[in-house]
Parts: sequence; C-alpha cells; structure tokens
Amino acid sequence: MWIGVVSDTHGHVEFTRAAVRMLESVGVGVVIHCGDVGSADVVRLFSPWPTHFVFGNVDDHLGLLRREMTAAGHTCHERFGALQWAGRRIAFLHGDDARRLRKAATSGQWDLVCYGHTHVARLEREGDTLLLNPGAVYRANPRSIAVVELPSLEVTTIPLD
Repeated sequence: MWIGVVSDTHGHVEFTRAAVRMLESVGVGVVIHCGDVGSADVVRLFSPWPTHFVFGNVDDHLGLLRREMTAAGHTCHERFGALQWAGRRIAFLHGDDARRLRKAATSGQWDLVCYGHTHVARLEREGDTLLLNPGAVYRANPRSIAVVELPSLEVTTIPLD
C-alpha cells in the first residue's frame, strides 16, 4: 500500500494540482495532509482519495475547511491525527508546536510521524520512529511531496519542480 504525504499547500490551487497529478501517477491509495491547507478549493482537489487532514498554524476559516472536508468524504483530525494501516502506527501533525512534535517523535508510540511547517523535506529516525517531513507544495525550493510504502516504511521524496 502506498500513502501520499503532503504539506503546506497554503491554498495554492495550481501547485496543488501538480502534487495531485504526481500522487495519481504513483498510484497512492490514501493521502495525509500535514496542515496549512489554505482553502476549500485545495480540499476538493484531493477527492480521488480518502484524505486525512490536520490544521496548521496559518489555516483560517476552520469551520469552512471542516465542512468542505466532511462534504468531500475526507477526515479532519484537527491538530493531531493518528491512524493505523498495514500494521503500522502513524501520527501526523503540522509541526509548528515543537513540543508536541518532539513528544510524538520520542514517545515510542508511533512507527511513523509525519509533519510539515518547515517547508524543507526531511527524513530522520528517533529510536524506532521514522520522522517524515515531505517538504511543501508551496513556498519551497524545491517544492516536494512524499510517498510511503506500507508496511515497509520505504519513503520516496518527490520533487515537483
């Protein structure tokens, strides 16, 4: 199973369309969005998959975003998401709350912790936990997303530029 991980779309429809096309070409089955969604238009672009969203520090109009996520059949996890797929425990958050990110990374509860906020792709280990920042769809150089193969946790960061 392949999951797509994106972050920091910031309401930018054209750049998000490029990310969506890439996710379609890879054949992901589900998407995690690590926050700073930015607009209801961006939420609608993820309609090909069940998508799990968290909010970021610059997400405004949360009521509108929640309604759009629900209407599109997606899941809004507010500021922290937790899922289990293919025997793997996955947490995701935006990453602007450094204490909360560190707690998730060091708790030993998660196989994979996905986050955004920095606009820089990063992959590192904290004990048995893999930390993944896919980079950003907007305001990054290069712009990027990531895909994760489950259950192996093989990560591929994909530049969009």
